[in-house]
Amino acid sequence: MVNHLKDLQEIAHDFNEIGAVSDELKEKIDSRVRLRELRAALPVLPMMSGQAIRQLRERLGLSQAMLAACVGMSVATVIKWEREEKKPNGAAIRLLNIMDRKGLSVLQ
Repeated sequence: MVNHLKDLQEIAHDFNEIGAVSDELKEKIDSRVRLRELRAALPVLPMMSGQAIRQLRERLGLSQAMLAACVGMSVATVIKWEREEKKPNGAAIRLLNIMDRKGLSVLQ
Protein backbone atom coordinates (compact mmCIF):
# COMPACT_ATOMS: atom_id res chain seq x y z
CA MET A 1 0.00 0.00 0.00
CA VAL A 2 1.28 3.43 -0.91
CA ASN A 3 1.69 5.70 2.08
CA HIS A 4 1.44 9.26 0.80
CA LEU A 5 1.48 10.70 4.30
CA LYS A 6 4.93 9.19 4.99
CA ASP A 7 6.15 10.63 1.67
CA LEU A 8 4.77 14.02 2.67
CA GLN A 9 6.49 13.72 6.04
CA GLU A 10 9.84 13.05 4.37
CA ILE A 11 9.39 16.02 2.03
CA ALA A 12 8.37 18.27 4.94
CA HIS A 13 11.50 17.29 6.85
CA ASP A 14 13.70 17.99 3.82
CA PHE A 15 12.00 21.34 3.17
CA ASN A 16 12.18 22.23 6.87
CA GLU A 17 15.96 21.85 6.76
CA ILE A 18 16.18 24.53 4.06
CA GLY A 19 13.60 26.77 5.72
CA ALA A 20 10.78 26.26 3.21
CA VAL A 21 8.47 24.51 5.74
CA SER A 22 7.91 25.76 9.28
CA ASP A 23 8.65 23.69 12.38
CA GLU A 24 4.95 23.86 13.22
CA LEU A 25 3.87 22.32 9.92
CA LYS A 26 6.54 19.64 10.17
CA GLU A 27 5.37 18.78 13.70
CA LYS A 28 1.73 18.71 12.58
CA ILE A 29 2.57 16.22 9.81
CA ASP A 30 4.66 14.14 12.25
CA SER A 31 1.68 14.07 14.61
CA ARG A 32 -0.62 12.84 11.82
CA VAL A 33 1.84 10.06 10.96
CA ARG A 34 2.04 8.96 14.62
CA LEU A 35 -1.78 8.98 14.85
CA ARG A 36 -2.07 6.81 11.74
CA GLU A 37 0.51 4.39 13.15
CA LEU A 38 -1.32 4.23 16.48
CA ARG A 39 -4.64 3.51 14.79
CA ALA A 40 -3.03 0.78 12.68
CA ALA A 41 -1.59 -0.83 15.83
CA LEU A 42 -4.89 -0.92 17.72
CA PRO A 43 -6.76 -4.20 17.49
CA VAL A 44 -9.98 -4.29 15.49
CA LEU A 45 -12.77 -4.60 18.01
CA PRO A 46 -15.67 -6.91 17.39
CA MET A 47 -19.08 -5.29 17.47
CA MET A 48 -21.46 -6.52 20.14
CA SER A 49 -25.06 -7.38 19.44
CA GLY A 50 -27.80 -6.16 21.72
CA GLN A 51 -28.11 -9.66 23.13
CA ALA A 52 -24.35 -9.83 23.81
CA ILE A 53 -24.48 -6.49 25.63
CA ARG A 54 -27.42 -7.67 27.73
CA GLN A 55 -25.63 -10.95 28.52
CA LEU A 56 -22.45 -9.07 29.48
CA ARG A 57 -24.43 -6.74 31.72
CA GLU A 58 -26.23 -9.64 33.42
CA ARG A 59 -23.01 -11.67 33.79
CA LEU A 60 -21.41 -8.69 35.55
CA GLY A 61 -24.50 -8.21 37.74
CA LEU A 62 -25.25 -4.74 36.43
CA SER A 63 -28.52 -2.94 35.82
CA GLN A 64 -28.86 -0.86 32.67
CA ALA A 65 -28.26 2.26 34.76
CA MET A 66 -25.10 0.77 36.26
CA LEU A 67 -23.73 -0.22 32.85
CA ALA A 68 -24.53 3.26 31.55
CA ALA A 69 -22.53 4.78 34.42
CA CYS A 70 -19.59 2.42 33.75
CA VAL A 71 -19.29 3.41 30.11
CA GLY A 72 -20.27 7.07 30.53
CA MET A 73 -23.47 6.86 28.53
CA SER A 74 -27.13 7.46 29.28
CA VAL A 75 -29.53 4.72 30.32
CA ALA A 76 -31.52 5.46 27.17
CA THR A 77 -28.43 4.69 25.07
CA VAL A 78 -27.87 1.34 26.81
CA ILE A 79 -31.53 0.47 26.24
CA LYS A 80 -31.16 1.32 22.54
CA TRP A 81 -28.02 -0.86 22.31
CA GLU A 82 -29.86 -3.80 23.83
CA ARG A 83 -32.83 -3.30 21.49
CA GLU A 84 -30.36 -2.94 18.58
CA GLU A 85 -31.76 0.47 17.72
CA LYS A 86 -28.25 1.86 18.07
CA LYS A 87 -24.72 0.38 18.05
CA PRO A 88 -21.99 1.29 20.53
CA ASN A 89 -18.93 2.89 18.97
CA GLY A 90 -15.70 4.62 19.90
CA ALA A 91 -14.73 4.46 23.54
CA ALA A 92 -17.97 2.69 24.49
CA ILE A 93 -17.32 -0.38 22.32
CA ARG A 94 -13.70 -0.44 23.53
CA LEU A 95 -14.86 -0.38 27.18
CA LEU A 96 -17.50 -3.04 26.58
CA ASN A 97 -14.92 -5.34 24.99
CA ILE A 98 -12.44 -4.79 27.82
CA MET A 99 -15.16 -5.40 30.42
CA ASP A 100 -16.13 -8.56 28.56
CA ARG A 101 -12.56 -9.88 28.71
CA LYS A 102 -11.45 -8.62 32.12
CA GLY A 103 -14.56 -7.86 34.16
CA LEU A 104 -15.36 -4.81 36.24
CA SER A 105 -11.97 -4.71 37.97
CA VAL A 106 -10.55 -2.76 34.99
CA LEU A 107 -12.69 0.22 36.00
CA GLN A 108 -11.26 0.46 39.52
